[in-house]
Amino acid sequence: MRIAIQGELGAFSHEAALRMVPRCTVVPCARSAEVFDRVARGSVGGAVIPIENSLAGSVAEHFDLLLSRDVFVQSEFQLRIVHNVIATPGVKFADLRRVFSHPVALDQCREFFRRYPKIEPVAFYDTAGSVKHVVEEGLRDAAGIAARHAASVYGGKILKAGIEDNKQNFTRFFFIRKIRQVRPRANKTSLAFSVKNIPGALFKALSVFALRDISLSKIESRPVRGRPWEYVFYVDILRGEDEAARNALRHLGEVADLVKVLGVYPTAQGHKGQ
Repeated sequence: MRIAIQGELGAFSHEAALRMVPRCTVVPCARSAEVFDRVARGSVGGAVIPIENSLAGSVAEHFDLLLSRDVFVQSEFQLRIVHNVIATPGVKFADLRRVFSHPVALDQCREFFRRYPKIEPVAFYDTAGSVKHVVEEGLRDAAGIAARHAASVYGGKILKAGIEDNKQNFTRFFFIRKIRQVRPRANKTSLAFSVKNIPGALFKALSVFALRDISLSKIESRPVRGRPWEYVFYVDILRGEDEAARNALRHLGEVADLVKVLGVYPTAQGHKGQ
């Protein structure tokens, strides 16, 4: 199966795709919208997208695209994020004066730059792309911060491994497809809804779950484009397609302006990756 990702080959999304869809062919895309467009057109069998990081929070653009595009979440995966300093073979750590990476990755490695003040952090468009850049350009005073997989993809050398400040660094990924399919043992539902701006509207919406003893594992709001000060709420409930969940969604439809089920899937088990 061809699986689209946002970013270069060797990125964390690449590793997650191989874990979620073994033996897939990964199709790198420059923009997130392109990923979703490829899924909608059917030019790829699906896509693997990061949806939130345990330190940096949610990927807002991907929530917006899940709402606006006709795709369905089929599974989730939690990948342990390990940042590595990767340079051109032959370059020594003492030679480094610049390290490129995505701004989020740089921010997660503050202690590294505090410890080595002579090395300048330089923002780049992609983690794996930073390794691709320093290796292809043969830079002798620079490196990239990326996943271990990027070193093997581009022939780089890991000079320091595990430089992230916090080891409890995980990214949650979604596997999305155009078709609606609920896998066996699905026990989690992601959905989006909006309510009228009147007193008690959100309370009434959330009560449909509380009345049925359905737990929420996540809730957050996002602004509605083109409608200032109006919001969509994104919710994860710990329930699959059982009778209680179906009744809750029917009840929610009576009190909400919009309800969209984004996916029904099995809860990710544990944390993996390196």
